[in-house]
Amino acid sequence: MRGTPKTISLPRRLICDLMRASMDVPFVSLSRSLKIRSLLEARAGVLAPAGWAAIFVKAFALVARDEPVLRTVYAKWPWPSLYELPKSVALVAIARVENGEECVMPQRIAAPEAMTLSAVDAEIRRAKTAPIDDIPMFRKIMRATRLPLPLRRLSWAVGLNFGRQRGNWFGSFAVSSVAAYGGGELHPVTPGPFIVSYGVVEPDQTIHVVIRWDHRVTDAAPIARVLTRLEQVLNTEIAAELSAAGAKPIRAVRT
Repeated sequence: MRGTPKTISLPRRLICDLMRASMDVPFVSLSRSLKIRSLLEARAGVLAPAGWAAIFVKAFALVARDEPVLRTVYAKWPWPSLYELPKSVALVAIARVENGEECVMPQRIAAPEAMTLSAVDAEIRRAKTAPIDDIPMFRKIMRATRLPLPLRRLSWAVGLNFGRQRGNWFGSFAVSSVAAYGGGELHPVTPGPFIVSYGVVEPDQTIHVVIRWDHRVTDAAPIARVLTRLEQVLNTEIAAELSAAGAKPIRAVRT
């Protein structure tokens, strides 16, 4: 059967490189349904609430502020070690269409725990629509993706294997979800060390969350505690910030 050869586009080449970089990471997963009634009530009272990606980016970063293990990466060079970053760096998977092709690009958000929720949300929304050249992380990753294969492999090796560069290139955690397209339990793959995915809000006011992590960095018991703490942060600090953002205007009713 004869088919049609197709050139691998730059966005697809990026995914190929990303999958290659993720092959040897010993991932383990833990999932749980979180009760988010207070968060949903606060979000329902806001005229233009932050998106779910922004909510989970900031919530996880707030948990990581008090849990250094969530800011720790595994580095191979100059020798195998764990490297603790001073602040969280999130990578958010952004679905875009470039030249008629659906693709995913990583948006980098540094220290989201120190940003307002609306600012985190604005960064994510801008990354969905702005030209690639207007987004610093997109420009950076596309420059590396255009390199010839040997230089590309070298740049990825440097970004992956030095602790400081891991924070610059791949962040301390990633957020990815297909909830906007109908949900499903997504188990995404990245070089790690932590990946957060969430589903759709269920009728019983819960949301299913999956955390995948590099087992070289930590074990299951701390991640179970992180999920408990994440539920608390969503219903307290994030809900409070949403409530403070401003309630929906009340329409006057003529009598």
